[in-house]
Amino acid sequence: MEDYRVNINYAKALFLIATDKQQQDEVLADMRLVHQVCAENRELNVAFNNPVIKESKKVAVLNDLFEDKVSQVSQLFLSFVVKKRRTVNLRGISSAYMDLYRDAHNIVRSELVTAIEVEPEAKELVKKVIGDYTRKQVELEARTDDKMLGGFCMSFDNNMYDARLRTKVSKLRKEFRKNIYESKL
Repeated sequence: MEDYRVNINYAKALFLIATDKQQQDEVLADMRLVHQVCAENRELNVAFNNPVIKESKKVAVLNDLFEDKVSQVSQLFLSFVVKKRRTVNLRGISSAYMDLYRDAHNIVRSELVTAIEVEPEAKELVKKVIGDYTRKQVELEARTDDKMLGGFCMSFDNNMYDARLRTKVSKLRKEFRKNIYESKL
């Protein structure tokens, strides 16, 4: 079972090692790759969670997947995680490492969800507005949602601005339910 504290503690250990070796950026790229692979492969997660599969087989799978794609620090760390029987936490550990890296380098992660594809100029404007507000560098992830009728939804740093058409219509409905012009006799 995945545990938040375990994820943070292992990510902090990896962050300290990467800082000592001056390889924070390389390990960040490695953890993004690990996170992506773990998020996309359900079978891999099932195999990592299976206690019947031996540690040596799990290490061999990790070596086959990442050996020539990640740095030596990351490879050793992944082997360590397997030996400590924390493979279920790989995705959470990689996510926690990315959060630690963002905090250390004054980067805020932001997400912009729209109904249609956003032009690059609009993305830059959103990044500038968020950067001016937070006084941090902005890592913007823009995506489209087919279910959204119109407008946009933007989130960053535990803040959310909801300018979706559905939300505005919902607010109007609530206002019309309050009929301030009808007298209560």
